[in-house]
Amino acid sequence: MKELRDKIAGAWVGQMIGNIYGLPHENKYVSAPGDESKWPYGYTKNLDKLRKYKGAFSDDDTDVEYMYLLNMEKYGYEPTYEQMREAWMYHIRDRVWLANRAALGLMHFGYTPPFTGDKNINPHWFQIDPQLINEIWAYTAPGMVQYAAQKSDWAARITSDDWGAEPTVHYGAMYAAAFFEKDIRKLIDIGLKELPADGRYAQTIRDMIALHKKYPNKWQDAWKEMAEKYYVNEPDLTKTIWNANLNGACGILAMLYGEGDFQRTLDLSCAMGFDADNQAATVAGLLGIVYGFDALPENLYLPIEGWVKPFNDTYINITRHELPDASIEDQIDRMLAMTLNLVKGKGGKVTGEAGQEKVIINTKATFDVPLEFYIGPAAVLEVNKAVDFTFYSEANKNYNWTLVQGDLPKGTSFEKGRLTGVPEIPGKYKITIQLDNGKKYLKKDFELLVRNENLANSAKSVLANVNTLNRDVLDSCWTTFGNSMYSDTPEIIRDGKLNGAGSVFYSLAAKAKIPKVDYYGYEWEEDQEIDMLVFNTGGMEEFGGWFTSLNVQYKNEEGKWVSAERTSIQPGLPDTDIVFFQPHFAEYVITFKPVKTKSVRIIGDAMIQDHWNKYTKNVSGFTSIAELGVYKSK
Repeated sequence: MKELRDKIAGAWVGQMIGNIYGLPHENKYVSAPGDESKWPYGYTKNLDKLRKYKGAFSDDDTDVEYMYLLNMEKYGYEPTYEQMREAWMYHIRDRVWLANRAALGLMHFGYTPPFTGDKNINPHWFQIDPQLINEIWAYTAPGMVQYAAQKSDWAARITSDDWGAEPTVHYGAMYAAAFFEKDIRKLIDIGLKELPADGRYAQTIRDMIALHKKYPNKWQDAWKEMAEKYYVNEPDLTKTIWNANLNGACGILAMLYGEGDFQRTLDLSCAMGFDADNQAATVAGLLGIVYGFDALPENLYLPIEGWVKPFNDTYINITRHELPDASIEDQIDRMLAMTLNLVKGKGGKVTGEAGQEKVIINTKATFDVPLEFYIGPAAVLEVNKAVDFTFYSEANKNYNWTLVQGDLPKGTSFEKGRLTGVPEIPGKYKITIQLDNGKKYLKKDFELLVRNENLANSAKSVLANVNTLNRDVLDSCWTTFGNSMYSDTPEIIRDGKLNGAGSVFYSLAAKAKIPKVDYYGYEWEEDQEIDMLVFNTGGMEEFGGWFTSLNVQYKNEEGKWVSAERTSIQPGLPDTDIVFFQPHFAEYVITFKPVKTKSVRIIGDAMIQDHWNKYTKNVSGFTSIAELGVYKSK
């Protein structure tokens, strides 16, 4: 028991060391690695922050995990996605970026994980986010390698998808294995076995092992080849300094060249660059398990004269809403208690007298995802068009799905959570679905909307107040997506593409920060009878991209633009302009009293947002759009 606590303490304090040590190097080394001649880097400017807070301070490498601990204490060691969503929306209100921010915006929009990490609606699904916030699932599952890998993957899907989740799985397996294995290369291989053999990150790990063998004494040469392949030549849509695969590769190189030495590995993690503080925190936490807290360098957890306990036994929350400050010793004891609960719940046990306890672990334990409905984008149903829609994701597809109430649209059928067929009649259809695992039964109501014919492609022209993207303005912005995502014209709003290259139009025009009204619509040769528009947003930026108001207008018989009557937007626009409430790739269904017209449009105010980055100070407001559908009235 004492050894177990020591290793959990090593994980938690090690993460704090790596995070605070690595922060000054965050995003600093991109064109070249950090300077080895300056090792050890030390805490540099963060010594002042440590003095200011009289202890460790929270950052995104530790605060979400602390939040997860609170959630496990509230709901048990296997909380549901819905319970995780609840914690995210309550505690995370600032200092959130990329995949995490995209997921949070989708949560506020009404979605639950894993749809919040789905690559079709979270355009940052490939970023580093999950591998720096999920280590707790593994160091509360000591020796339970498969369980830790599976649970880490499950948690990673809150924000990420596909190979973007794979480094998280690898770290999870290594963290769990590190309670019993000290050899770094063996740990890397253990984690590798938990990955898809033909997956991208598995190949990346093999590449890093080969580079280490090729340049055994020259890590800088290995870095150069790694950066060339995984950053310089990375496909445009996933080329960022925060890419999960890229930063995962940096962590592997740091471990290989660090050869188990804590200080050297820590400095290597920083010198590898890109989003350096994150791999520094994660790798330091891993070595903290390998060697235990007692073997950590004392100068790193007692950096301030007069401190006698790790980081003055103080963890100050500066990042999350109502996340309580804590004693570090207390946090470790609580993590130990959660670990023992999980070990016993998964077939292990604790024996021996007080002070002499022995923990017996079921190393063959596996993770079964909690039974629950997942809520994501609704089925898109249109008369006379085939539909193939699933109410599940890969995580919960194998449970039992039953339609227990309501009538399906004529022409469709439901089987094992899957809706297929060709809808024949437009309208709204309310159904109730049951989900069960043979022991627990859940029911949930759904409303299916069958739309009439989409008239967008029959229009003679697309209407927009900005008809050409000003790429000079775009290139001067702090944009977070590859440039190939942006279309030069709004013609793409009726091409059927909801994401990917060329799928989004930004109404960026002149570089001037002034109030701005945007509109998008269509014009036909002949009158059309319309009662519904469907607006699909594109990707959002931290400095704008969304409408702060939205209305429908059409041209009357006199050729004047007038507002449609009885307009309803479902779901409603966010009632705040705070950036992390704004969902990427969201769909808004706008209904109104039927009109007969040759021209219709959506129109509203574009957000103008202050931003910390100097490059966006004078950028005009803009809106982001992927599609605009126009539907015939009945």
